[in-house]
Amino acid sequence: MRPFTYHRAADPAEAAGLAAEHPGARFIAGGTNLLDLMKVQVETPSHVIDINRLGLDRIEKTGEGGLRIGALVRNTDLAADKRVRGDYAVLSRALVAGASGQLRNKATTAGNLLQRTRCPYFYDTSKPCNKRKPGSGCAALGGFNRGLAVLGTSDQCIASHPSDMAVAMRVLDAVVETVRPDGQTRAIPIADLHTLPGKTPHVETVLLPGELITAVVLPAPLGGRHVYHKVRDRASYAFALVSVAAVVGPRGQCFAFGGVAPKPWRVEAAETLKGADAIAASITLGARPTEHNAFKLTLMRRMLGAVLADTGAGA
Repeated sequence: MRPFTYHRAADPAEAAGLAAEHPGARFIAGGTNLLDLMKVQVETPSHVIDINRLGLDRIEKTGEGGLRIGALVRNTDLAADKRVRGDYAVLSRALVAGASGQLRNKATTAGNLLQRTRCPYFYDTSKPCNKRKPGSGCAALGGFNRGLAVLGTSDQCIASHPSDMAVAMRVLDAVVETVRPDGQTRAIPIADLHTLPGKTPHVETVLLPGELITAVVLPAPLGGRHVYHKVRDRASYAFALVSVAAVVGPRGQCFAFGGVAPKPWRVEAAETLKGADAIAASITLGARPTEHNAFKLTLMRRMLGAVLADTGAGA
């Protein structure tokens, strides 16, 4: 790990300001992803800003009947909250499906949204990776890519987004609140937070340099049946090969997928269709599978069938 300077911020505005003063600085909260990346020198920040004392660790009711989840709410606390378990069960289930109990005790809401890909070539600094070093190439394209993306990819990158929580947030139409170094705040629909690789796979979100996530806002409860299914190589402590978050009820059906794209994948137009085959065909339109991961398309269709059966919507 390379040497770095450290500062403990007292409030969100100070944290964002410090990030502007130190180009390339990184915020640290739980550190469950950043520290691993620093150890293998994928991330080499010269300055680290501790945001653990910013008071962003509360879950509060909004005036619209939803919930505002502070950026520093730990995954364990969010999954266990009675309001989340009762009204946003898909989120609670997605959180419990992720990582391990120890990691969930440290991982934060904002950190979970911003965790970086687990593509093995991204972590291996001896291999070319456009996400790690723009213009160097993509070893995954011709390598072992069974766990990587089949949708939203480009000739520059086929890495998949690893978060379980983000998939549930996407199906719930969450909104991400931020503050910039100049003090300006904004609200970003989670559908717009993550970017597709295109020709710039190193640009993973629409956040500006130094912009800090302060909260995630959930709308009023959707009602209906909430389901989160996750298929992985082992029963626990493994990232999804394919996951699906679904809410099916009086307001219709909503589906978002994980493990298959560089961001949580949702195609709203497909949600008006009936039957797993038709919905899956619409969701996977334009897929670019490889020899190793083409099975994910079949798995998505079968998982949709299981979700529709579980929720009583019919397969």
